[in-house]
Amino acid sequence: MTPTVAAIIWAVGLVAWVVIRAPHQRRARKIRTVSDARTTADRAALGAATVGLSIIPLIYVATSFPAFADYGFKPWMGWVGLLVEAGFLSLFYASHKQLGKNWSVSLEIRDKHKLVTDGLYRYVRHPMYSSFWLWAIAQFFLLPNWVAGLAGLIGVAILYFFRVGKEEAMMRQTFGQAYDDYAARTGRVVPRPW
Repeated sequence: MTPTVAAIIWAVGLVAWVVIRAPHQRRARKIRTVSDARTTADRAALGAATVGLSIIPLIYVATSFPAFADYGFKPWMGWVGLLVEAGFLSLFYASHKQLGKNWSVSLEIRDKHKLVTDGLYRYVRHPMYSSFWLWAIAQFFLLPNWVAGLAGLIGVAILYFFRVGKEEAMMRQTFGQAYDDYAARTGRVVPRPW
């Protein structure tokens, strides 16, 4: 594995992310929203994730900027990145499919919203955030640059730590004790071992 092949793998992951997400975004726009908790700060957190997972690494892949932050690439890093990216895309696809019409890109409750607790959601409450963490880790291994490689982790951290608590509060408000019971038996992004 070479740095060029690793960068191509990263780029394929970005394209696959867009392909997976696009039909769900189109469908979500057609479903009436009954509760909307979006704020400017929420949009900024989404923006941080977008910048970290796509814009900064895309600039790096296209231009090698900032080359001063490059570090040595080893073939094993590309293979690890490929495996983690495959896990990210699988989890990302499955979480969208299992959420179905309940999915929203931001803090919204849809008309006839249901609490999904089966499939991946039987084990973790936020498998889509789990997939984003995997994407950021894959990016670190695939792009041997301290700025581009770490930008995804920083962007996902901003989104996750800013938003997940608000998202869970919104779910508690909507589903009450059913959500509390569900949260008690599942992990946020990693399955509980007990």
